[in-house]
Amino acid sequence: MNGKNIPFLGTGWGFPPEFNKGKENLRMSSGAQDIQESLFILLSTKYGERFMTPNFGCDLDSMLFEPMNLSLEQRLDDEIRRSILLYETRINVEQIVFTKEEESGVIYINIEYTIRTTNTRTNIVYPFYLTEGTNL
Repeated sequence: MNGKNIPFLGTGWGFPPEFNKGKENLRMSSGAQDIQESLFILLSTKYGERFMTPNFGCDLDSMLFEPMNLSLEQRLDDEIRRSILLYETRINVEQIVFTKEEESGVIYINIEYTIRTTNTRTNIVYPFYLTEGTNL
């Protein structure tokens, strides 16, 4: 099983939300794609952005403009694992690897995980911009 369209993994709005052309409905995502899109939403949401669930999200923005060193990597790793443990219970995180691009100020966060119900290993790469909003 590849986990792509298995109903018990869930179905939700696609991310980013968009309408299907020629139909009057939203694009939906299911299975492994739904999990990947949920991870992007989780990592992109700041604490307090969701009124009814103020603890939802990941506090990555508090680490902007920090020097990239082992301490920051550990803080990022802890924050990501905590958020996934609380809000994306369909997966187990196997490993988180950080790849730095010094010139552009981007850290690519590669999260390797296993989907619990299908035992499918996969990964997601999330770009984190250390110098967001600055003029390089």
